[in-house]
Amino acid sequence: MDSSFEDPEPEASEPEADFEPLRAPPRASSFLVLGGGGEPASNEIALEKNVLYFQRTLQSLGLAPESASIYFANGTDGKATVRYRAGGRGARDSFKSLEIPHLKGAATLEHFLEWLEDSARNAPERPVFLYFTGHGGMNGNNLNNNHLALWDSDTLTVRAFGLFLGQLPSTTPVVTMMSQCYSGSFANFIYQDANPQRPVVAQPRCGFFATVEYLPSVGCTPEVDESDYRDYSSSFFAGLAGVSRTGSAVASADHDGDGRVSYAEAHAFAKVDGETTDLPISTSEAWLQRRVRGADMRAFLSKPILEVSRTGRPEQRHVVESLVRRLHFVAERSWLDNVQAVELETAEREADAMRLRMELLNIGMEHKVRASGSAPALAVLERLLQCERGSWESPSAPALTSPLSSSQKHDK
Repeated sequence: MDSSFEDPEPEASEPEADFEPLRAPPRASSFLVLGGGGEPASNEIALEKNVLYFQRTLQSLGLAPESASIYFANGTDGKATVRYRAGGRGARDSFKSLEIPHLKGAATLEHFLEWLEDSARNAPERPVFLYFTGHGGMNGNNLNNNHLALWDSDTLTVRAFGLFLGQLPSTTPVVTMMSQCYSGSFANFIYQDANPQRPVVAQPRCGFFATVEYLPSVGCTPEVDESDYRDYSSSFFAGLAGVSRTGSAVASADHDGDGRVSYAEAHAFAKVDGETTDLPISTSEAWLQRRVRGADMRAFLSKPILEVSRTGRPEQRHVVESLVRRLHFVAERSWLDNVQAVELETAEREADAMRLRMELLNIGMEHKVRASGSAPALAVLERLLQCERGSWESPSAPALTSPLSSSQKHDK
């Protein structure tokens, strides 16, 4: 496990940016889902079931599933493109047609652009929540500009994604939740040209991602048993709505006690709910971690965990406390001392240790930025955090909607 404290770059400075503060956490009322594989071989049933769980999550929060625009794989042409495996060990892969209610069409670049054009024309001020459940690719020459895979060999890079979102008004908040491999690269959509050396864009943007830009994520499987699924989006939506993908209640993620679960709180829930090798990250966390230098690592990883976590927000302290318990660490000792004293026997435990390391750096760097008094840095930080405190716009009284019918659950 890398614990290098080298200082390869000078202290980060914030490029001047021209943007308005975000006055309140955005409540998303415009929903877009893009998903599926780029071809039948990579169009696993788990991805289809992720969309169905997303629709159930809408219902759990009193929202109509048909309110979301959903574009998935080959869309409505009826072809059998969903790969699944049923029958236990040794079973062969089979293919079936899509069974997603309210599906609008294929997950193509053309349909994404049409949705943006329609939104800009008919609902320009409605805050956007965009969920991507599919596959991603790594750009070996520039990890700041990875891509996601769309149907029929279409791809969408971070840079193009950011540019296309510019069709919406500069005042329209956009929140993304992405679960593909190498998805952390999309945290760079907050910058002009997806370049962290450039200023942030005027449009309020933030996002939550299954893992960092240089690692694959888990969750794409042709197996049909949903109770075995372990992936970031499953945990994120469980935290957001308080209901797991199998219908059971989960512990409340409302750590600040304000009566609603924010995106940031759902993200924190996912960090400790999903025992996987993923390293979840948000836009504010990526922004903070980019500023970390060797001296910061020495400071935050060599101090007692309790001391560093004391300045964290409620959901951050929950992550630290939960991971400390799971790892059998001693909170009165430093992260470095604990790592040297405790054997991390599995890849999942190693990931837990890295998640804890990241959380301590997030907390420490946020405290450092606030103490610095840098107006440009504080302006960016506050807008990112305000965006990440957003949630879905729920009706004042929960809608009395019935659960999806058994024919809509699609458990093959």
